[in-house]
Amino acid sequence: MDREERPDLDHIYMTACQALTGQGGWPLTVFLTPDKKPFFAGTYFPKNTRYGMAGLMELLPKLAKLWAEDGEKAALAGEELLGLVRRQARARGDAALPGEEALELAYRRLEDSFDEVHGGFGGAPKFPVPHQLFFLLRYWKRSGESKALEMAVQTLKAMARGGIFDQIGYGFHRYSTDASWLVPHFEKMLYDQALLALAYLEAYQAAGEAELAATARHVFE
Repeated sequence: MDREERPDLDHIYMTACQALTGQGGWPLTVFLTPDKKPFFAGTYFPKNTRYGMAGLMELLPKLAKLWAEDGEKAALAGEELLGLVRRQARARGDAALPGEEALELAYRRLEDSFDEVHGGFGGAPKFPVPHQLFFLLRYWKRSGESKALEMAVQTLKAMARGGIFDQIGYGFHRYSTDASWLVPHFEKMLYDQALLALAYLEAYQAAGEAELAATARHVFE
């Protein structure tokens, strides 16, 4: 399963893994009952046992034996884990939505970390973080704070003009190894293209600058 395509499923099974082992991470390995309830999980398993780490070649026969001889116990463990995931989901659903104070705090923190020279937030390595730009655009629309729009637009323009953007083949690389968006980490991720295209389109709708729309078109191309 590609966790980028199905983050909802990844979250369910990662929660189960954390409940079982006390920690999480990727790659995530989860063993399920036929009705997809997790009963055993872990992160990385090498092919063979080494350095104190259980290997899949030794682990798989043991789990197969457990299922064959005591499948009911495994199914019960899966049901208990699923109950835990449901309770955590309900607890999150019952939490109060963030109010104006949280929005203001988020904006101030972005403002404090904004790179006035090169755009973006913080130093090297510098990642394009579309959800921060989505937030700034909505904060500007909600509050009328012009600096929020300016930070988003400056960041988007700087990225499009820099080496993080493939000026020949188009599309954005994963991140910039420096603070000025010049030297990319040469890897392109599909989900980055999708989210950044949305950010450029929304910024174009807000600011009306043709350069932003042109970058979105290049990403699509």
